[in-house]
Amino acid sequence: MLDLLLRDVRALTLTGDRPRAHTVGVLNGRIVGVDEEVEGLTARHVVDGDGAVLTPGFADAHNHMVWFGLSLAELDLSVCRTPEEVYDAVAARAANLPSNGWVIGSGYDDFVLGGHPDRAALDRAGGGRPVWLKHRSAHMCVASSAILAQAGVLDGSATVPEGGVVELDDDGAPTGLLAEQAQQLVDALVKPYPVEELVEAIDRAARVYVAEGLTHVTEAGIGGGWIGHSPAEAAAYQVARQRGLLPLRVELMPASEVLHPLHGDAFGLDLGLRTGFGDDFLRIGPMKIFTDGALSSRTAAVTEPFCGHGGLGVLGDDPDVLRERMLAAHRGGWRIAAHAIGDRAIDLTLDTFEEAQRVLPRPGVRHRIEHAAMVRPEQLARMAALDVVPVPQARFLYEIGDTMAEAIGEDRVPWLYRHKSFVDVGLRVPGSSDRPCVSAGAPLLGIRSMVERTTKAGAVLSADERVDAEEALRAYTLHSAYAAGQEHERGHLAAGAFADMVLLDDDPTTVPSERIGDIGVLATFVAGRAVHGAEKFGNAPS
Repeated sequence: MLDLLLRDVRALTLTGDRPRAHTVGVLNGRIVGVDEEVEGLTARHVVDGDGAVLTPGFADAHNHMVWFGLSLAELDLSVCRTPEEVYDAVAARAANLPSNGWVIGSGYDDFVLGGHPDRAALDRAGGGRPVWLKHRSAHMCVASSAILAQAGVLDGSATVPEGGVVELDDDGAPTGLLAEQAQQLVDALVKPYPVEELVEAIDRAARVYVAEGLTHVTEAGIGGGWIGHSPAEAAAYQVARQRGLLPLRVELMPASEVLHPLHGDAFGLDLGLRTGFGDDFLRIGPMKIFTDGALSSRTAAVTEPFCGHGGLGVLGDDPDVLRERMLAAHRGGWRIAAHAIGDRAIDLTLDTFEEAQRVLPRPGVRHRIEHAAMVRPEQLARMAALDVVPVPQARFLYEIGDTMAEAIGEDRVPWLYRHKSFVDVGLRVPGSSDRPCVSAGAPLLGIRSMVERTTKAGAVLSADERVDAEEALRAYTLHSAYAAGQEHERGHLAAGAFADMVLLDDDPTTVPSERIGDIGVLATFVAGRAVHGAEKFGNAPS
């Protein structure tokens, strides 16, 4: 007897031999067959889809789940359109806090506001309280005087970390803007977060994710550096799982800062833990390393200056240090996820990946370039030769595409967040959001952006890089599984695959592109269990 039988569905299987099906059978968390393969079998639970569309569960190959969950309890500044709206929001939150309570907000966009929030105005709005506002890119933040004083920035006693920028005004006084590694000056005042607070953040994020059809996410950086929240961050995921608060599968990327020498020239975690440790629901993924900054903050490492006030951006550390960290991780058995946005950072990353494979060949390792935002034409062939997995975020094109295009200029726009070019050279492109760096990170919105490549202002950025809706769906399913080395177990609907599925009220491959983001998620299944929408089907296992 089956555990679950889904019938009267329009299943998009994403398999070559049977692209469509109408019935799917599940046993012990895996699909046992479709259509005639399960004909005549009984099941403990039978769900009638009434013609709804069934696809493999969506996977986000690069997100920040804890950070997103924390942001859900913070001031949402993504809705602010003027500096005054920011200050009003700060004042309203401060009014309900003690005199030393922190006002924390996230998601502001200086392009929309016309500039970064002013430190003096934040001091007034917060009534002298510590005010910490995080830029939507995560590569910048603004801090009030109370925080800058605690961090030693106002009196000049702070040591700014390598790769960090403390902005000064014409008189040499801090404006409150901290970029890249300089954000660690604030982090040092609030981290590590208590494990219980992280568990609550994971719970908040997970409930949003499964409602959007997500069944797998990759947490892009935990445990250390400015991206991590606690040395015990992995433990928070374990606790959340033990309490039943983690209804989807998660792959964790440890930040490079938490890896250290082990034996010989290996580089890793205590006990020799490395990529792949864990199980089908919670496992360690690649090592995450930052090689540069971001385009919106003009801190990405580029070969030609940014437009306007120029500059070549910054590398995340000394190039030799970055290179040796990646080589040591490769020798230690890790997959590498290198954050590289500018083309100069991508050069460094490709050079290092090539050297690593020359020194210690690891066929099929699938090192990754996170974002791969500015890829010159000649870099495409190098990426293909090294079988690198590029992990761009198409939704950035809509949310901050106008800002990025302005920063790099018309001549380089064709390099921006490519997709079709990657496919044409034989690379598989996973779908991802980098949430909460986007205000709306739902997979269906990402699919729409892959198809349209439009900005908020209505411009189309590199129409030649568009892909059709089926390729975009594969990005969020099969190709995201490939990025994690799990393409044989998830991302498609066939016998032996995880029963991770999403039931939709329309077909994203056939509706007009402007309607893709409006498709409703009726139910989400992980290992055959309805983690969202069970109430719509009284006989669905939950």
